[in-house]
Amino acid sequence: MKLTHNRAVLLMVVVTLMWSTAGVVTRHLEQARSFEVTFWRSFFTVLALLVILPVFQGAGVFRRMRSGGWAQWVSGACWCGMFTFFMVALTLTSTATVLVTMSIGPLLTALGARVFIGHRIALRTWLAIVVAGAGIAYMFGSQMGQGGVSLVGVLVALGVPFSGAANWTLTQHAHAQGHDVDLIPAVLIGAVMSCLLTLPLAFPFQASGHDLVLLAGLGLVQLAIPSALAVLCARVLKAPEVSLLGLLEVIFGILLAWLGANEVPGLQVLTGGALVIGALVSNELIAWRNRE
Repeated sequence: MKLTHNRAVLLMVVVTLMWSTAGVVTRHLEQARSFEVTFWRSFFTVLALLVILPVFQGAGVFRRMRSGGWAQWVSGACWCGMFTFFMVALTLTSTATVLVTMSIGPLLTALGARVFIGHRIALRTWLAIVVAGAGIAYMFGSQMGQGGVSLVGVLVALGVPFSGAANWTLTQHAHAQGHDVDLIPAVLIGAVMSCLLTLPLAFPFQASGHDLVLLAGLGLVQLAIPSALAVLCARVLKAPEVSLLGLLEVIFGILLAWLGANEVPGLQVLTGGALVIGALVSNELIAWRNRE
């Protein structure tokens, strides 16, 4: 599938809208909780990708996966971390808190590339990291008086951008060594790992039929399809464009949880989120302008 630039932008907007449905859907579950939610979403993602992968990459994709090398499996482990931390965090704290915390991923990726690959970090990016860190710290500190659950939720949510940063740093390093990681099969590997990791913790199963329908929808529409489409978009769009468009997930996700589940974001979350997103947008816009 080949995309023009404009179609890739439009498709990436659709992708972020699909990603952003996790919070509002999770709020309408009846009985499934915590690790069971994560297990079923990952399980249905596996089923969906077993169909999607041959469509996107041909019938030989599974044979090629066996020769993908260590980087593909480590990338899969990073995807597993993102899937698992994200869904568990949604069961512990608000959708807005999780999404804002996740949005620091590009800045952590830049930091990881500096530490492990030696990429130079521009002054603007250092400033963005400091401002975004202050935003997260403000959100974290503002919830200290609200009980341990929110604090645990923030800490778990931080696992998502750290896993993402490790993943992108790994793929950049592999690319520099002449070995490109095929990210869509890595997503499948991550979903399988997430299933195996959370299955023992998911017992006893309590999900109702209603819950399973919603979780199947998350596995297919919120994760499997948009993850595959995002990889296609990333082949056409520049990195700053992908990062900026990816921020729409935060906006869409908060709005959907607000409108669809009456989950009103607190002032502290909005303030901290404004700092994080403002820092990231400023950094990516300057980077985009400098590359033109």
